Amino acid sequence: MKRILLPVLGLLILAGCGNHPGRTASGLNPKDFESTYNGAATGLYTLTNEKGMEVCITNFGGRIVSVMVPDQEGVLQDVVLGFDKVSDYFPENNQTDFGAAIGRYANRIAGGKLTLDGTEYQLSQNNNGHCLHGGATGWQYQVYDVVESEASHLKLKIVSPDGDNGFPGTVTAFVTYTLTPKNQIDIRYEATTDAPTVINMTNHSYFNLSGDPGNHEIIQDVLCVNADSYTPVDSTLIPTGEIKPVVRTPFDLTTPTLVATFIEAKYDQIQYAGGYDHNFVLNTKGDDSKLAALLYSPASGITMMVYTDEPGIQVYSGNFLDGSIQGKKGIAYPRRSAICLETQHYPDSPNKTDWPSTVLRPGETYSSHTVLSFSTQKQ
Repeated sequence: MKRILLPVLGLLILAGCGNHPGRTASGLNPKDFESTYNGAATGLYTLTNEKGMEVCITNFGGRIVSVMVPDQEGVLQDVVLGFDKVSDYFPENNQTDFGAAIGRYANRIAGGKLTLDGTEYQLSQNNNGHCLHGGATGWQYQVYDVVESEASHLKLKIVSPDGDNGFPGTVTAFVTYTLTPKNQIDIRYEATTDAPTVINMTNHSYFNLSGDPGNHEIIQDVLCVNADSYTPVDSTLIPTGEIKPVVRTPFDLTTPTLVATFIEAKYDQIQYAGGYDHNFVLNTKGDDSKLAALLYSPASGITMMVYTDEPGIQVYSGNFLDGSIQGKKGIAYPRRSAICLETQHYPDSPNKTDWPSTVLRPGETYSSHTVLSFSTQKQ
């Protein structure tokens, strides 16, 4: 009997988080992610590497739920915000973008309007009259199909029908997460369409590299963004169309800077957003071998470096968190308990014809690549 049971047990262990009877290193119970939404099944998938790092992802919204990274003492810390069960991600329970694979269009489109080939489209208006992150039922609130699931690799697929939140064209999109042996989360996006449309995908993880979001504000962390300019916004956070230099402004993060340095500055752009919620124009010019941004927590010694082939990165300093949302382990997430570094094309690009285009046409393939690289250093 034992000779039969042992191989079966081994297969269960290798099957991944979705079938594992125990909890993940981050304390998640995979059974709490087994559900359905709009008739589609949800689950939890765990990526691991030989260095002990762990990334848990749910196919609901293609969301990164937890990221376990060793700190300067070798203790694993969960460095992203999220929830303990999939139902907490459902929009009727919480309107959040925690960890999501955002689509069809990350960030804002002014007035929810865009014009393609002379035809104007009215999109979902879910944020001050604008379209934000694909609209009220964007991809963060949809169930992705699982195409491939391996020990360190997960590929997800979504088909967005013509007219989804007002966007034209049926889009088929993929997001692939790979946890590398170098403690990197490699994220790749691809998409095709059957009619002209726009697309701009990103990951919307909220990072607190201390591993203690209930008690540690990200203003205590160090941020560097490889950008000499940024796109100013109006009071509703829509870009004005200008590209301005960061020099002698609170947006000069070209050298490692304590987040607290400028986040309360008496500066109209900072006051519009209540902190950072702005797109930075990267100096990397699409070269994903060059550093785009760096975030460092002195509390844990954990550093995250961001590489991307995207032209911009949205820095969001958790300004709208207010302690009303309880996340993993019952922790309430206060204001500025996390920071987002969203690699992407610029906000409202469909209405700014001189900016890098987000138009996708039949026969073309949209692609985007981002790497989040984690390391530690002792004080």
